[in-house]
Amino acid sequence: MKFTKHWNVKKTAQNMAIPGSGQVANSAGGFAWEITPWQRLDRFLVLGTEGGSYYISEQKLTEANAITLVSLIKSDGEKVVARIVEISDSGRAPKNDPAIFALALAAAYGDVPTRQAAFAAVPKVCRTGTHLFQFVAEAEGVRGWGRGMRKAIQRWYNQTPIDDLTYQAIKYQQRGGWSHRDLLRLAHPKPLTVEHKALYKWIVDGEVTAENARLQAFEQLKTTRNVKQAVRLITDHRMPREVVPTELLTEAKIWEALMESMPMTAMVRNLANMTRVGLLQMKSAATKKVVEQLSNPDRLKRSRIHPIALLLAHATYSVGRGMRGQNTWAPIPSIVDALEEAFYKAFEFVEPTENRYLLGLDVSGSMSMCTVAGTPLSACAASTAMAMVTMQTEPYCMPMAFADQFRAIPLTKRMRLSDAMLHTQAVNFGGTDCALPMEYARKHKLEIDTFVVYTDNETWSGRIHPAQALMEYRQATGIPAKLVVMGMCSNGFSIANPADPGMLDVVGFDASVPQALREFVLS
Repeated sequence: MKFTKHWNVKKTAQNMAIPGSGQVANSAGGFAWEITPWQRLDRFLVLGTEGGSYYISEQKLTEANAITLVSLIKSDGEKVVARIVEISDSGRAPKNDPAIFALALAAAYGDVPTRQAAFAAVPKVCRTGTHLFQFVAEAEGVRGWGRGMRKAIQRWYNQTPIDDLTYQAIKYQQRGGWSHRDLLRLAHPKPLTVEHKALYKWIVDGEVTAENARLQAFEQLKTTRNVKQAVRLITDHRMPREVVPTELLTEAKIWEALMESMPMTAMVRNLANMTRVGLLQMKSAATKKVVEQLSNPDRLKRSRIHPIALLLAHATYSVGRGMRGQNTWAPIPSIVDALEEAFYKAFEFVEPTENRYLLGLDVSGSMSMCTVAGTPLSACAASTAMAMVTMQTEPYCMPMAFADQFRAIPLTKRMRLSDAMLHTQAVNFGGTDCALPMEYARKHKLEIDTFVVYTDNETWSGRIHPAQALMEYRQATGIPAKLVVMGMCSNGFSIANPADPGMLDVVGFDASVPQALREFVLS
């Protein structure tokens, strides 16, 4: 009997744990390393759990992450709060929902200093009325209305400048079963200015006073059907789209007025509407303005718009029909191009490392079933976009697709994002063997400095573990190659060996990924 057939630290089938490695079973029946609680926190804050994955439901994935969060909060709650604020405030996550939920857990399960830190962080994390309503709803699910909660709500209202607060009050009047009226009645903030007092009176009693011209304009806009008057009110008082009567939203003049003060995220979200009503046309002034804004890196950064929002907008706008509903439009080519360029610009710019990269895209079946950060984008499509980001920066990249076998994909840096995603989606099926990129490079004698694998980490079908395949490649070539694992799902697993300094696990759609990748490669 050959005992090493069943106990081999150098070559172990992926449906078995590497002996003595500390690996655990993943959700697909294979084995991988469990990421640290702090890594799991980052994955949750950036990727969330909405939609779950192919192997685990949204509910179970949320429960697993919540248990980890509560454990971290109880061991070092103030550090957790600081991390929540850092990722939320920097715009590194596609959605703010996970940060709000995590902050609510910190306010409920932390010790006194942690709860104080969590409540003090509410204005930094809950930057809009919708965020505040969501925080209250999440907090109510895990705690009651204590003194700390009331003081946090009071601070949010009293410390927000009156012009900004009025904007929030009219734009986000109620969400998720909560309204500003509910919160003011429960928190009882004492207004610090005459203007705040007048606004609170309008929120609670509906009474408009002369102290707030914007509220007066809002009340007029609600009832008018005159386009010229509505345009004047929108322009003079920076009215958001949400308060414009539905009947007026078919008028190009209305959208032109809204565009004057429309935030970047809202503009990107409404490109189809503005095209459909005829405001955005070939060579029109409005189209030129949209392209200029999307081409401005500073404006993109200030807006906190996440690359995934731009990727989703590009994917939807370029095809001329919505992912939901029957609306159609004729895409403006210059806007399609600007959205693609903006996607790349939204990531932190980094200097190329001049390393030789093999970019391994997991196109197994599970990558089509797992969506990214609560968007309609599959992990497969998002991985392709992330690989294209690296290809735009680095001159020496070889992209390949794999599932349970190698699959050639003709990706080039000059290829449009939409075409690149079509190539990977066309081969998106099969089991998962994340060792294939390293095995392929070894067998074909490719000289690679860094392997980057984009995956949900649910590998199970290979004859050897990815970490072992990397060791074999190093020994065969003499190249101290590194492995970077881009985790595209917020489960608790990674194929990167935490004991090997040449392997790194990162959150796949974090806006800071290019910089993190560069620092690791050059370290």
